[in-house]
Amino acid sequence: MSNKFKSMLLGGFVAVAMLSASCGGEQKDPMEGNPFKVPSTLAFGAPDFSKIKNEHYKPAFEAGIQQQREEIQAIVDNPEAPTFENTILKYEDSGALLDRVSLTFFNISSADGTDEIKAIESEVIPMLTAWGDEMAFNSALFDRIKVVYDNEYETLQGEDKKLLGEIYDGFVRSGANLPEDKKKELETINARLAVLQQDFVKMNIDARNNAIVPIETVEELAGLSEGEIAQCKADAEASDKVATPYAIVISNTTQQDILSRLENRATREKVYKASFHRSDNSGNQNTYPIIAEMAKLRHQKGKVLGFNNYAEYSLQNTMAKVPASVTDFLKSLTDQYKPVAARETAEIEAYAQKTMGTDFKLEPYDRFYYSAKMKAEKYNFNAEDVKPYFQVDSVLKDGVFYAAERVYGLKFEERTDLPVYHPEVRVYDVKDAASGKQIGLFYTDLFRRPTKGGGAWMSEFAAQSRRNGQLPIIYNVCNYIKAPEGQPNLLSWDDVTTLFHEFGHALHGLLSDVEYASLSGTNVFRDFVELPSQFNEYFATVPEVFSNFAKHYETGEPMPEELKTKMLESVNFQPAYSLGENLAASSADVAFHILTDSQANALTAETVEQFENEVLTGLGLLDPQIPPRYRTSYFNHVWGGGYACGYYSYLWAEVLTVNVAQVFDREGSLNPEVGKKYRETILSKGNTVDLREAFTAMTGLAQPDPAPLLPARGVK
Repeated sequence: MSNKFKSMLLGGFVAVAMLSASCGGEQKDPMEGNPFKVPSTLAFGAPDFSKIKNEHYKPAFEAGIQQQREEIQAIVDNPEAPTFENTILKYEDSGALLDRVSLTFFNISSADGTDEIKAIESEVIPMLTAWGDEMAFNSALFDRIKVVYDNEYETLQGEDKKLLGEIYDGFVRSGANLPEDKKKELETINARLAVLQQDFVKMNIDARNNAIVPIETVEELAGLSEGEIAQCKADAEASDKVATPYAIVISNTTQQDILSRLENRATREKVYKASFHRSDNSGNQNTYPIIAEMAKLRHQKGKVLGFNNYAEYSLQNTMAKVPASVTDFLKSLTDQYKPVAARETAEIEAYAQKTMGTDFKLEPYDRFYYSAKMKAEKYNFNAEDVKPYFQVDSVLKDGVFYAAERVYGLKFEERTDLPVYHPEVRVYDVKDAASGKQIGLFYTDLFRRPTKGGGAWMSEFAAQSRRNGQLPIIYNVCNYIKAPEGQPNLLSWDDVTTLFHEFGHALHGLLSDVEYASLSGTNVFRDFVELPSQFNEYFATVPEVFSNFAKHYETGEPMPEELKTKMLESVNFQPAYSLGENLAASSADVAFHILTDSQANALTAETVEQFENEVLTGLGLLDPQIPPRYRTSYFNHVWGGGYACGYYSYLWAEVLTVNVAQVFDREGSLNPEVGKKYRETILSKGNTVDLREAFTAMTGLAQPDPAPLLPARGVK
């Protein structure tokens, strides 16, 4: 799907005239003094956050919609016969103002979504949705696009042909070929879904913040480090939700990493239950009414567009193509996973019973704790022992950046002259090390705050485009715990791999080298887009890279080889858990999007949880010891983001990742020639080539080979 359609689906603009005030017969420009009115004069068009204020966003959205409406009307009114130049390229070039404000605003709403920003978003989303539908259902525009498609598609070459195909298919997928009554029905569905998605995101953030666990005494935090206890104290002081000396803030996933260290079982239980029940009507939040309505509307949307369900519609633009490919893929992994999971659970419970007694029953909030003790005993290793070697700046500069320098010939230079939206944001020039040529800009925003959405992600302030002369402006956002003032910001190994992962997405955007913005960077199949990110995790364990960043924050000494070996060996200790939580989440996601008509009609807020449990039971995945990574009630990827019937793509892309890693293993992990090949066949191409052919060009495989996946995960 093109960038144009992506921004259309963010929301739409109401078809109203621009408001204007008059004075002495002269109209006042509502965009006067608005920094979005013209492109930023900062380096490469970077957003000028020193000038942007909240009051600028809504007028800029309104003006951007009106500007693009006029640009579209000019295409329609052109008396000349439709051609690639006067129709497709004019459409590709439209909406520059709307792109500027959208790319900036939706970063802010996700990374620093204050109440004022969220209020603006609640007004903007319906506007954007309406505008998206207005454009998608513009028959005169589509008629011109169709003429070009019918007359020129077979004769065009390369990116021109790809662009035409993507634009034409995007309109068809958005309902351009539907009769008028169906267009109206789809328009109503889209508008309501946009509102519900926004409601889910807001409630999900509120639920996470409200699920903070009050802690009365330091004894309840036994097992935590001094730094973690200080963080719990700081979190309690910063929160208006608790009145206790300490508090534990939960993360976006079901299980909480802190459970591996909390010795107090009652505290573990409180933390786990706060996470598990954060938005299922056990507390103040209940997302089930939103989910039930969204699932019904998505099913209805699939039917309106001529499919049996939403999954059939959604999976058209993926490598998997059809629901059966996804369900078969997940089932094959599940069948191999289940006996391993049962064995691991039995081993953990037996281990716990050695100290707790034979009548001890392992609960989900115990699993991480006793698994960590087993791991420590087996490997004589404690995850806390490695944190002093993973200081965040060292991991970023001496690890993430260093690998990119070695493999792709890049150079990173921090700059402080560009304004940012939060004091913790940092900006880097990305250059070709050999020539000094500028490649793009890279922003980082790494630490947790209450206004930031959960998880970690990559996006862009500007997409690369040779046609526009635009270099990519890319950012990564994470949610690491920020240490109290004066203490080092230390990461867990999971945090380290997350930083490498998100930078893989960033490289996909930064190293894009295509003509058209709508085909650049990460605008690829959803089950392909995770390949660059997951593959970049590979470099975290390459010995030369690891030794360059894993240094003690006080002494600068490298991590002792014995500790490194223990940590890396322990990574795949009892690997069934991480696979199982992903399989459960992915399977539940698919189930809500392959509903039959009768299932859709029967689904209510009261039956969402029951439906999820029945699905997982039928697949053998309803395991209290291994719950979904995200329960449906707080599954933001699916109900608040763009991963509806798409969470499976992480596992699917992991197969591609393992296949690519085998090439680097054979030819040299940091071999610049292999890096050049990967850059030229995958990272630079965006959506300009057949992605299956790109995969084959890189790996030599005609099809992805799933056989190495489970061994690579340590599941045997």
